[in-house]
Amino acid sequence: MFGLSGRALESVSFTAPPTWACGFDVRLGPDRARWYPRRLLFGADSFMDYQVHDSAIVDEGAQIGSGSRIWHFVHVCGGARVGRNVSMGQNVFVGNKVTIGDDCKIQNNVSIYDNVHLEDGVFCGPSMVFTNVYNPRSFIQRKDEYRDTLIRTGATLGANCTIVCGVTVGAHAFVGAGAVVNKDVPAYALVVGVPGRQIGWMSEFGAQLDLPLDGEGRAVCPHTGAVYVLRGKALTKEAG
Repeated sequence: MFGLSGRALESVSFTAPPTWACGFDVRLGPDRARWYPRRLLFGADSFMDYQVHDSAIVDEGAQIGSGSRIWHFVHVCGGARVGRNVSMGQNVFVGNKVTIGDDCKIQNNVSIYDNVHLEDGVFCGPSMVFTNVYNPRSFIQRKDEYRDTLIRTGATLGANCTIVCGVTVGAHAFVGAGAVVNKDVPAYALVVGVPGRQIGWMSEFGAQLDLPLDGEGRAVCPHTGAVYVLRGKALTKEAG
């Protein structure tokens, strides 16, 4: 075992917490220990510096990036790959065949099932829903029919929306609360309703842009000054 300086120690038991300790818990494989704001190293090439609430379960083998926070009653399966600075709210479930990028925020009561993949900076609103089987029946096994779902960088999935499996939600797209998405969503698109339909475009900041759904046009985000260019049915952000 290794200490804070990286030098090997005979053991890592503490009779009392250091004066700089804070009150978070962290999972150490099948055991628990207090979480400290400095890294505790465990083994020659691994360390743990993310927070796990005492009621959460992180199965052995799960990879969790530094700075992530795992709150009440979360369950992360052993095959999951979670990036840095990810926040998982109460009652989140993360399956085995799941990847979650850096800086994602997953709000309460979200289940991320196998074959769902989130790139960096994705926001999952409270109680939104992913699926992985298109036509489920309880008496028919369809685990070999899981469809991949990809949520690209910076996309927002509003509270209580449903993402039907097999779609791609483009970078910085915005899915409104309660929408049902059953087809691909373009980058920067604003989608609402049941079934989901595009009604506009959103900037990376999260402001609706004054542009038609298709054609030619330019718009400036009022918050950042970034310029967006519409060509046909595709929106891009100008460099600079």
